Amino acid sequence: MAYDKALIAGKLRRWETYLNNYRLPFWEDIPDFGLYMEQVISLLRSYLDYLPPELKEEQVVTAAAINNYVRKRVMPVPVKKKYYRIHIAYLIMICTLKQSLSIPTLQTLVPMDLTQEQMQERYNAYVRRHHATAEFFTQQVRTAAGGILDHDETAAFSTDDPVALITSSAVIAGFSRLLAQKLLLLDGKTLENGGSIEIRTPKKES
Repeated sequence: MAYDKALIAGKLRRWETYLNNYRLPFWEDIPDFGLYMEQVISLLRSYLDYLPPELKEEQVVTAAAINNYVRKRVMPVPVKKKYYRIHIAYLIMICTLKQSLSIPTLQTLVPMDLTQEQMQERYNAYVRRHHATAEFFTQQVRTAAGGILDHDETAAFSTDDPVALITSSAVIAGFSRLLAQKLLLLDGKTLENGGSIEIRTPKKES
């Protein structure tokens, strides 16, 4: 595997700038006058435009996917084939979370039967958290890629090897998915009925 570090550094800096300025729309910014399917798809593509251009081969959202979410009761049914603010909010959360969560798991995080008021509160909290997480992510990338970005001070986790950075990113993604799923399983649990909290230590090979 051969990588141009200067090219990677430039791409990382460009994506960092974009993500730090990227915002999902708040509830009040989403249109609520009823949109047809093609209008919904166009709107979502503009809202979810944070993927690097080279990764946009797959459509962010399709009519078939939306119909499937409705059929599987992942989101509310449209009103006379029109989608309103609450539908768009559900779709934004579904499209951004499905990258790391399965649909059944996602349904426990964003139930289909939320009221307008409940969904507004949950969605706006999600938008704020999404942006804060994006900023945290770019800071972590700067640390991990310190050797590539030629920072004056780099942490022990920093690397100047693109392959090592790819490996770390994949491992972190896996751990993050497991953490989200594990925490979701604790909904409604207590120390009495939530299972063991005994600290597990890896077995050492003899």
